[in-house]
Amino acid sequence: MPSRGSATRVTLVLVAIVALAVAILTASFTGATDPILAADAGAVVRWALPPATLLTHLGSALTVGLLLVAAFLTPERGTTDRRRTACRYAVVAATLWAASAAAVTALTFADLAGLSLSEPALWAQLGDYLFSLEVTRILALQVIAATVVAVIAALARGQAAMAWGALVALVGILLGALTSHSGGSAAHEDVVNSMGVHLLGVAVWVGGLAALALMWRTLGRDLSVTVARYSVLAGWAYALVAISGVQQAILRVGSWSAVTSAYGLLVAGKAILLVLLGLLGWRQRRRIVARVAEWPERTRAAFARLAIVELVLMGSATGMGAALSRSQPPVPDSLPQPSTVLTLTGYPDPGPMLAGDWFTAWRINWLFLGIAILAVGLYVAGVVRLRRRGDAWPWWRTALWVAGWLVWVYFTCGAPDIWGRVLFSTHMLMHMGVAMIMPLLLVPAAPITLTLRALPARTDKTWGPRELVLHLVHSRALKLLANPIVAATLFFVSLAIFYWSPAFELALTTHTGHLLMLAHFVLTGYLFVWVLIGTDPGPPRWSPLMLLVILFATISFHAFFGVALTDSQTLLAPGFFERINLPWGPDPLADQHTAGMIAWGIGEVPTLVLAVLVAARWVTIDRIESKRQDRKADRDGDADLAAYNAYLASLRGRGED
Repeated sequence: MPSRGSATRVTLVLVAIVALAVAILTASFTGATDPILAADAGAVVRWALPPATLLTHLGSALTVGLLLVAAFLTPERGTTDRRRTACRYAVVAATLWAASAAAVTALTFADLAGLSLSEPALWAQLGDYLFSLEVTRILALQVIAATVVAVIAALARGQAAMAWGALVALVGILLGALTSHSGGSAAHEDVVNSMGVHLLGVAVWVGGLAALALMWRTLGRDLSVTVARYSVLAGWAYALVAISGVQQAILRVGSWSAVTSAYGLLVAGKAILLVLLGLLGWRQRRRIVARVAEWPERTRAAFARLAIVELVLMGSATGMGAALSRSQPPVPDSLPQPSTVLTLTGYPDPGPMLAGDWFTAWRINWLFLGIAILAVGLYVAGVVRLRRRGDAWPWWRTALWVAGWLVWVYFTCGAPDIWGRVLFSTHMLMHMGVAMIMPLLLVPAAPITLTLRALPARTDKTWGPRELVLHLVHSRALKLLANPIVAATLFFVSLAIFYWSPAFELALTTHTGHLLMLAHFVLTGYLFVWVLIGTDPGPPRWSPLMLLVILFATISFHAFFGVALTDSQTLLAPGFFERINLPWGPDPLADQHTAGMIAWGIGEVPTLVLAVLVAARWVTIDRIESKRQDRKADRDGDADLAAYNAYLASLRGRGED
């Protein structure tokens, strides 16, 4: 008779096949019944595209889950090879991801072109337009990302390479947000942002559970700790999926009357499955995780059964997600007769700015607001944890951290962002705010020190959040980037490169470019301020004298940048500012000169504050060193001074001779 373990493995395989079949049928029957374009590519394309999209989602999620298990969740014993096993599975999953993404690319182009797969012209046109059309270009980039991940997983030997593979996979998954209905939505940025968050949450949640179901026998006695760590990660992923799903429903369904539409019913079905999955996850956390450590056979079987049920529900939900991508939402993807401003920026013309608008005009970007809330919440949670165990943390650091993120919210959701999308001068004000003012508040808050003090250390040589932070701050890459000369170059030289290159226009006209621009501003600004006045752990700091020299050099360069903008006679990003042609706006070249004055004038104030703080730190270091020398002199009777005097006396003796 077969053993219970063999029977369980067979059951897992059979149920996985059933779950995949349910997901594919759900995607096909709900998403392929009607073409969404006027030109019909045929029933084969309509029926093949949803399951191919589903396989892409499942392959990418399983790839991420396996790499996360390998890099962060499971311990490695002297006699085990779990991480390499997870990587071998990840190679297969990434290959499935790449192949299905390639199929989706071809099917999507056929759908757009209205050509069946048997048309000879299809493949020639696909080669010509693959990187010309935005949707096929993004899908092709997903194929490249999946291929790169497969190579990384095949070659990975250490946790760092596995972590990098997981990061590349998550970036590839994020690209999927740009191919949904959100790409042409009137609420373009909000829908893209929430879709990206949704896809990341689903990938971590579904992929992590699928990876555990695939490896639960291999994990052996460490199944308990691995499942417990996954449960924490899944809780965060569930929150992301739930919040982004609600936002997606509000943006795409629009009203209660539209809930009964085909799209609305699919959203309702996904919501029901989400609630069921949340309840099952809570049950796993409360009843099964602790019992797995005891390792009775029936507890292992209970975990397997729970994982099977969750995977079936997740498969159905994923199939509905694939179907939603093929269904027209009640809220149209674009506004009728969009204006030039709306076409270029994704937002309507804000009109001329009044004096009060600096304080009363708001356009909430939920991603940026959510990042701020999360950053403040995690920081406060760390402070509370320290205080509960009796450790102190300066109140002013917390105040600076909160103030820094309030600055972020203002410059990304307030007037500087609203008019910064259409005016160079206001854009430059936003730039100065997030790149120079915000880091001046965040760096003294010492978030890395708080993180290392508040988070528990792992004892089994796996990477938790604390270990990951330690690895980053002591990495060779950060040692290079934290070189003050490199940091200053990244901060100020990249400033000129950005504005005098096509990157500026891409940041003004594309959502991805805007996000990358903000990330660059914040990260380079934070890095530059950190190497000058930061107290967090990291590479050795340079002397204050050398830091002042570098700071004054960068001040000069920054002034030169502002003067160059002020005196320039060539319009930057002409394809944007000449085309937008605001009826109420200033002359674009004159507004560019104003932007140069803002960069020159406002940018100097934070730099002066930095100089004062570096000088104050110099004085503090000298005071500390003097006290140390005094204590040493008290201990050894000022032996250094006595030796120096003896040396001078010997020189005088030689002179007399």
